[in-house]
Amino acid sequence: MEGELIALGKFIGAGLACIGMGGSAMGVGNVAGNFLAGALRNPSAAGGQTATLFIGIAFAEALGIFSFLVALLLMFAV
Repeated sequence: MEGELIALGKFIGAGLACIGMGGSAMGVGNVAGNFLAGALRNPSAAGGQTATLFIGIAFAEALGIFSFLVALLLMFAV
């Protein structure tokens, strides 16, 4: 019985950690959407901001990867 409760806690914790992946997806969409809105307003400046776009996407995606790793650690760590 005690082992089942521990396994249940692991899976609940992993599911809660996966909320961060959804937040990361929303962050990437926000970054890309704002870049697109700015590029449509001023197309001549869009080329200079492409590097900033990729840096923003990388930072937002890194948080999703970290939450995925936490979920895996909660599920498979002893």
